[in-house]
Amino acid sequence: MTYRLACTAALLLAAPAMAQTLDDRHLPVLPRTKAETARIARVLAPPTDFSAPEKFEAKPGGAATTRAIATADAFSQSSENMPFAREMDFKLGNGLFRKTWVAAPSSTKASDGLGPFYNARACQDCHIKDGRGHTPEGADEPRVSIFLRLSVPGGNPVPEIADYIATSPEPTYGGQLQDFAAPGLTPEGRMGIDWREEPVTLADGTVVSLRHPTYRFEAPANGPLAPDIQLSPRVAPQMIGLGLLEAIPAADILAHADPEDADGDGISGRPNIVMSAEYGVPMLGRFGHKAGAPTIKEQSAGAFAGDMGLSTPLHPDPWGDCTAAQTACRTAPHGQEPDIRDGLEVDAQSLDLVIFYSRNLAVPERRGLDDPQVLRGKEIFHQAQCAACHVPKFVTNRLKDQPEQSFQLIWPFTDLLLHDMGEGLADNRPEGRATGREWRTAPLWGIGLTEQVSGHSQFLHDGRARTILEAILWHGGEAEAARDMVVNLPTGDREALIAYLESL
Repeated sequence: MTYRLACTAALLLAAPAMAQTLDDRHLPVLPRTKAETARIARVLAPPTDFSAPEKFEAKPGGAATTRAIATADAFSQSSENMPFAREMDFKLGNGLFRKTWVAAPSSTKASDGLGPFYNARACQDCHIKDGRGHTPEGADEPRVSIFLRLSVPGGNPVPEIADYIATSPEPTYGGQLQDFAAPGLTPEGRMGIDWREEPVTLADGTVVSLRHPTYRFEAPANGPLAPDIQLSPRVAPQMIGLGLLEAIPAADILAHADPEDADGDGISGRPNIVMSAEYGVPMLGRFGHKAGAPTIKEQSAGAFAGDMGLSTPLHPDPWGDCTAAQTACRTAPHGQEPDIRDGLEVDAQSLDLVIFYSRNLAVPERRGLDDPQVLRGKEIFHQAQCAACHVPKFVTNRLKDQPEQSFQLIWPFTDLLLHDMGEGLADNRPEGRATGREWRTAPLWGIGLTEQVSGHSQFLHDGRARTILEAILWHGGEAEAARDMVVNLPTGDREALIAYLESL
């Protein structure tokens, strides 16, 4: 860790403006004492004994952990330590998250303003049961819960952010392909996908087939796309534990950064730094497949605007992602009316309730963590250096007025940093400081409940992996050595590793 702390310090010294703003201004933080800091360091030390679970390992969300239930609602429970007085806000937020919006004009003044172009009519349509989205199984199946990001190279530089890669929305179609439209309008187009299977033979003779996707923007309604278009698919991620991830001290995340690989382990995580729409300063990116959003509020407001075309205090335009070239969309009826909902389609109170709900979707407790096979899998996980990126545990900030997330030992299995994952997973579309080969380390908590909650076991940013093993075999770049170790494992050890991951 000493090397990585040194590299982080060097990064910050090279960009003084960044050093001043990579803080936790989005949180009501109470400073840690020196005694607490020392205690935390001891608690977060890597395990050396794999004969039994670590203390508190059964509670990945700390005191906010909820009990595991054997239904599709396993990801829809509230923080276990939530005070009773706050449960109504969670329920109201849930109602807004599940709410079906309609296009304007409509007699339902509380629910109109959808679109004019959109990908879904409700948050829950993408984050099904608060879990992962999925790829369409057939050519005619709706593309809800997966969409294409769009951009072109170049754009306005951001001098406050070192290594920022400027891109712009596609000039005609904006930042993402929306395949639904309000009555009277034609959708922007349709996402096409072709699949190619590639067999991979493991050391024990097991053959695993990986499916390679190719994505297309089909039937563009407003003319051809820019010739230098950058397309990147996005599957909706699971929602659990977001408030706990948001509460990890920025300094603790940056302590794992090693952009120059000074410790020589082949792993060089980098933070994504993004300009905050709320605070107007660079902040540490935490959310999204490339860590493109710094807070739950900005991630949620961006989804309201981009996915549903709904205005919020952070994105007040009622036409969402429609560009100036899409005049029919820009002039279509919208749901903004004076003196109703702050003159927006999603007012500040409604946005806050959705944020509270998203912040408090609880992580279920671990299952079978003391099983000998699971414990052996945990040992292999550490031997293969999986924990170098999928960092098992953090302690959250001590917070005022956020008891659910305050000072919790959590086990998310992510460093929230960007890593080069190799050419196989590259989308060749930058986002902020993230290159076209870099992705944020995905949290692993709850991964073993994916099929129970979502009805499938698809993983990675576009759902191409149909099993946990396939997801591992797609790892390249910085994770190539770990992947190769898994390829060469004896059958029993590989099964133990998968059992461990399925217990998370």
